[in-house]
Amino acid sequence: MSSLFKRIFSHNKKEKNKFDGPYVFHKNNSIEIYTIEAGKCTKNEYKNEPLQVRFSNHADWNFSVPLKKQLSNEPCLWNDSEKIFVLSDIEGEFAAFRRLLIANNVIDSNYQWIFGKGHLVVNGDLFDRGDEVTPLLWLIYKLEDEAKLHGGYVHTIIGNHDVMNLSGDLRFVDIKYFNHARLMNMDYMQLFDKDSELGRWLRTKNVMEKIGNRLFVHGGVSPLINNMQLNIEILNAKCRPFYDISENEGNETNVPEYLQSLYNRQSLYWYRGYFYEPRATMQDVDNTLTLYGCKQIIVGHTIVPDKNPALYYTGKILGIDVNQHQGIHAAILIENDNCFAMNDKGEKKLLVYQPANEITPTETAG
Repeated sequence: MSSLFKRIFSHNKKEKNKFDGPYVFHKNNSIEIYTIEAGKCTKNEYKNEPLQVRFSNHADWNFSVPLKKQLSNEPCLWNDSEKIFVLSDIEGEFAAFRRLLIANNVIDSNYQWIFGKGHLVVNGDLFDRGDEVTPLLWLIYKLEDEAKLHGGYVHTIIGNHDVMNLSGDLRFVDIKYFNHARLMNMDYMQLFDKDSELGRWLRTKNVMEKIGNRLFVHGGVSPLINNMQLNIEILNAKCRPFYDISENEGNETNVPEYLQSLYNRQSLYWYRGYFYEPRATMQDVDNTLTLYGCKQIIVGHTIVPDKNPALYYTGKILGIDVNQHQGIHAAILIENDNCFAMNDKGEKKLLVYQPANEITPTETAG
């Protein structure tokens, strides 16, 4: 394994953040804000001031977030950008996310956007496993508005773990969040429901976006999705109602069979066919590229074999899930039509297709 991207740290020695939140809820004509500090819950009314995200273990990491005046569903078709920074499957690892963005000049140490007109793509799976999901969500939320001021953009693609948290499949949620929900006299599912600011915000995100001639999707595009022959805008519109429906719930309801592939294991955020059997054929991949007018599909979800970003299917598929939760931190930079692997030191490595990459992974993914 390349040492370039290996950053394993001890979770046992990591001092835990005693703060959590803020959790923002829209109640009738008011906005309520809950924060947790050292096992105690505080509730206040919103006073039209920036929200405070704090870290007891890293005071210099604190930041403030203005609440958005309105939320609307994201566009999904974009012109190309001079540079695109992409990472996926952060899964609550705020420190890794922060380090990657700072090291690669997307933000500075004060969380200010310094990526100019570049685009940042978070290609799914913000939730689960890690214990700093809330600040991760707020930082992305904050950067969206700052990027726009500079002509850039932040894209958040919905992944399977994001849908799991919105729909009630909580197998991988850190116990901290159940405890904190109880302190607020709530169930965990209320933390990100449709009355919460972060829940409303997440439900505006897409499962697939196209930037220039590249397609960004968390899992991949299965042959079943190909066969539906839906354009990207319609596909996103049809998928959005299923964010709140777990796979089991969907199977127990009267969802038409042809729509079940929008949320089951053939869906855009669950599909693993680029890496696991039965693997997609080259024709399957070409069918997707033709359908959406693209030359490349960028996916997370399935941990790539050597835990470094790599090209597959003669370069038509780019896999970027390197297992961030286990301390291996990497992203990609797309610049001048080249793809580079980037680590958390800002080091850069040109990605070149290698036929030897076409090996079925032995490790499951998020």
